[in-house]
Amino acid sequence: MFDLIRAAIPVFLLSLLIEWAAYRHLNHDHDHEGAHEHYGYETRDTLTSLSMGIGNVLINLVWKGVVVTVYAALYRLTPLRLPQDAWWVWALLFFADDYAYYWYHRVSHKVRLFWASHIVHHSSQHYNLSTALRQTWVPMTALPFWLILPLLGFAPWMVLLAQAWNLLYQFFVHTERVGRLPAPIEYVLNTPSHHRAHHGSNRIYLDRNYGGILILWDRLHGTFRAETEPVRYGLTRNIDTFQPVQVAFHEFRDLWRDVRAARTWRDRWGYAFGPPGWHPRRRRRT
Repeated sequence: MFDLIRAAIPVFLLSLLIEWAAYRHLNHDHDHEGAHEHYGYETRDTLTSLSMGIGNVLINLVWKGVVVTVYAALYRLTPLRLPQDAWWVWALLFFADDYAYYWYHRVSHKVRLFWASHIVHHSSQHYNLSTALRQTWVPMTALPFWLILPLLGFAPWMVLLAQAWNLLYQFFVHTERVGRLPAPIEYVLNTPSHHRAHHGSNRIYLDRNYGGILILWDRLHGTFRAETEPVRYGLTRNIDTFQPVQVAFHEFRDLWRDVRAARTWRDRWGYAFGPPGWHPRRRRRT
């Protein structure tokens, strides 16, 4: 099966080199004055992001086989079949996939078990194209959110292709080299400006802008926030390590520690499925 993401790896690397050269030889010029001091590239940070991306690709060589098997089984179970050569089916798939991504992304910020996987992507205090490659080594948390698509009659290969084009698009919004785009584009699409805000640890930016390609879902569900102040990238409590294994699993380690120390099953459930920062004395996120 054709893998769009693996085929795009040379494009990713070439884009990184172009952006790196732009930072090295041109002034930092995106239109957001007072941008965070950690712009551009830092060698250790970039190597960590590349390591996380390589690990993600290797793990997905195996995991993607599981995903295909599950999608194929569901596709065989459902009596629904959507034509694979109709333009309107591909248009419907575009919106269905992007909406599935919105909810996957939102839950990944709101439920600690899912956040333990997704936190990897937010762990860099820099924001550049290499940050897009800083991906989880536990991709299993994404599976539930797309199961409805093969059940609705979309062929499994179509669902996988839609997921790939969504990730491909998102690679290019991880940059400070692009300022705000024309207003109609900013209103409809997830742009570098919108995604910079999403990566901010500033209070006003927390849990905002979950969209993949479209920002319309955030506007519809009240989770949109424009980039209005300098973005402070990273986590509310940064992990201060460039060791890939620690980056990949530190939150799972902390989650397991909290679950083991909990005194009741209710508290164990809260630590695992409550929001990040949940504590039994507060019963809310911090």
